[in-house]
Amino acid sequence: MPLTRIEAVNLAELLRQFRELIQATDTGDPAMQRLVPDAYPDDPDAARQFRELTASELLEHRDADAQAVLASLGAPLTAPATDAEALEETALALSPEQVDAWLRALTALRLVLASRLHVESEDDHDPADPRFGVYEWLGYRLETLIELTD
Repeated sequence: MPLTRIEAVNLAELLRQFRELIQATDTGDPAMQRLVPDAYPDDPDAARQFRELTASELLEHRDADAQAVLASLGAPLTAPATDAEALEETALALSPEQVDAWLRALTALRLVLASRLHVESEDDHDPADPRFGVYEWLGYRLETLIELTD
C-alpha cells in the first residue's frame, strides 16, 4: 500500500493520540462511548454490567491494533523538512493480519473523529472545518485497504 511520508507522520500522531484516549478510559467521553457502545441500549443496568465485563478487553484490542499499525509504519517517524520529503512514497507490504489491524484501527479513529465532529449521517459535514479532511482521508485509506483484500 503506498503511503506518503507526511501521511505516515500524521497517521502516527493520530494513533498516539488515540492510544492516550483509550488508556485514559474516560467512560463519560462520547468518543469512548462510540468505541465501547452499549450492548443493551434499552436496558441501562444490563448495558453497564456488560460494559464493565468487556470494555477493558475491547480497549486492549484497540490499543494492540494501534500499536500494530505504528509498528508497520516504522519508527521513529520525523516530520519531513521539505515538500519533496513530505511527498516521498513508501510502499508498505502488509500481511493479512496487519491489514486487519489497519482496518480496525482506522475505523476506530474514524469513530472518534465522528464523535468529536458530531457526525451521525452523511449530511453532517462542515467543509470549513479542516478536521473533516482528516475524517475523509481515513475513509479513503479504509477504502484502499478494502480493495487490497478483494
